[in-house]
Amino acid sequence: MLCKNHFTMLHLDGFGAGSAWFGLIRAAVARGVAVRRARLVSEPVTDYIRFEHAVSGLHNVPAGEQIRWLSRRCASDLALPGNDFWVFDNRLVRFHHFSGDGQPLDDEFSEDPWVISLCLGAFEAVWSRAVDQAEFEPR
Repeated sequence: MLCKNHFTMLHLDGFGAGSAWFGLIRAAVARGVAVRRARLVSEPVTDYIRFEHAVSGLHNVPAGEQIRWLSRRCASDLALPGNDFWVFDNRLVRFHHFSGDGQPLDDEFSEDPWVISLCLGAFEAVWSRAVDQAEFEPR
């Protein structure tokens, strides 16, 4: 059980929920693939975002992900897609759809060049303003 606001005390060495993901990332990075993740967050952050930050620092980054964080306050003038997304090899976008309470619903894929361009531009705009995982302080 997680205790509210005690994430610095968590011992996550046994965290296995993402072990397949971390293996996939390590293998991709070993092949020379850059895996970048930008997280856009509202502040004050929720306990779940604090947990994500802790797990990312202990597992995602050591696996090879490059992660940056940006407060929504710093993104007001950016045109962003309405859903979370991943872009693969500059040719495929995977959108994640969530319910109002954050539960995953389904995914949508697009190979439309316009949609890919929109997502790449939005990602780079966020990435250029965002703070590296090691420097970001969840507040």
